[in-house]
Amino acid sequence: STFAVFGVGFVMRPVGSILFGVYGDKHGRRKALSAVIFVMAIATFAMGLLPTYAQAGVIAPALLVIVRLFQGLSVGGEFGGSTAYIVEFAPAGRRGFLGSFQLVGVAGGFLLGSLTAALFIGSLSDADRLAWGWRVPFLLGIAVGIVGWYLRWRLDDTPKFTEIEEQGAVAKAPLTEAFRDHPWETFLGFGTTLHNTVAYYIALIFMNSYMINVAKLPQRTVLWIGTGCLAVFVALLPLMGWLSDRVGRRPLLLFSCAAYVVLGYPFFLMASSGSIGMAILAQLLMVVLYAPYAGTCPSFYTELFPTRVRYTALSVGYNIAVAIFGGFAPFIATFLVHETGSTQAPAFYVIAAAVVTGLILLKVPETAFKPLR
Repeated sequence: STFAVFGVGFVMRPVGSILFGVYGDKHGRRKALSAVIFVMAIATFAMGLLPTYAQAGVIAPALLVIVRLFQGLSVGGEFGGSTAYIVEFAPAGRRGFLGSFQLVGVAGGFLLGSLTAALFIGSLSDADRLAWGWRVPFLLGIAVGIVGWYLRWRLDDTPKFTEIEEQGAVAKAPLTEAFRDHPWETFLGFGTTLHNTVAYYIALIFMNSYMINVAKLPQRTVLWIGTGCLAVFVALLPLMGWLSDRVGRRPLLLFSCAAYVVLGYPFFLMASSGSIGMAILAQLLMVVLYAPYAGTCPSFYTELFPTRVRYTALSVGYNIAVAIFGGFAPFIATFLVHETGSTQAPAFYVIAAAVVTGLILLKVPETAFKPLR
């Protein structure tokens, strides 16, 4: 049920991708991204104020779902906008390296959350954590949101968007234009996100629950394993982005897909063994072999689309895939274990996503060495 509530927020991501994507392509990345972080800050703060079931009955979970929906709406506009913003500013030959910092920010946020959870579990009793401790990180989110909104509002828009704005070439109907004039690129944005999103949510989210419930490892130990692996992942992202500027995007993307096809099943064999050493090795391998994809994909996605519709097309293709295959990946993985009785069953979901994405990538030309459109 926890993973189902987690997945609910992803239902709104395609809606957010359309609303903020269209707004960002018509009025600028800066304004759209400022609105995105404002909505997220309010929704996150509201989560910290939610009543418990004992206080409000069924209203409490209903309010939780509503808040998750607003968070999903906001996140739907974040990836496409921030990715386009960073890469549109990047000089030729540096788009991969600089674009990777989009994922550094995302994974860094998860790292901070994981570290906070690990520290809370170590410093608070179960009673205090359940009574009030869980609220603190959400309430602190408003401060981060205010600072983030201020910084974004004071940014300049990208040279690419400013250029088409000055030429009067801003798209009047970005969503229509994206599907009418760039259907193949939009499909590529969707198809090449399958491995990206499944690997992300399985390796970085689901594996913590898996090692606690299947491998029976202590919660605090698992949180520290996850935090350490996240730190390694964050450190690798800029290196992979830099490497993609040298060798191209396709080699790194295909390598990650191939690695997950070959090692997807062994990952889960190791993680379910009950050995702390094997659990560390399993999650570490998962993040290390996913990093080439994650560090490369921001620049790759941005290079697929022209500036006129980049925010919209990138956001829609990406977020539909995330909503269907990524947000519910932990729930699907849990369902597979329950229905099959096999603790290795999630491996086949991971492998299938990598196979589909790999086959699609074989049809995609190299984008790294061409100018942005």
